[in-house]
Amino acid sequence: MLALRDLQKSLLICGALLGAVFVLGGCSSQLADLTPADAQAHPKEPGTYLPVHDLPPDRDQAVIPPEQRAKIEAELAAARERQAIAAKDAK
Repeated sequence: MLALRDLQKSLLICGALLGAVFVLGGCSSQLADLTPADAQAHPKEPGTYLPVHDLPPDRDQAVIPPEQRAKIEAELAAARERQAIAAKDAK
């Protein structure tokens, strides 16, 4: 008899918790619609695309010269080798 009452109480508590979850779940959709004051405004037309034909302006700076590029690549390769040696020594 005592076990039956404990089971009924447990079911009642679980039912109340489940009901609270459904009630609070319904409120979350309304909270998601709120936006902060500093948020950017959404566009009125959601189906618009970005302008594809607008290209960035031409660069004023020249591309890295080949000898400077080779120097940079050599420095990076040397740094990678030092890191590989340090990693092996750490093990």
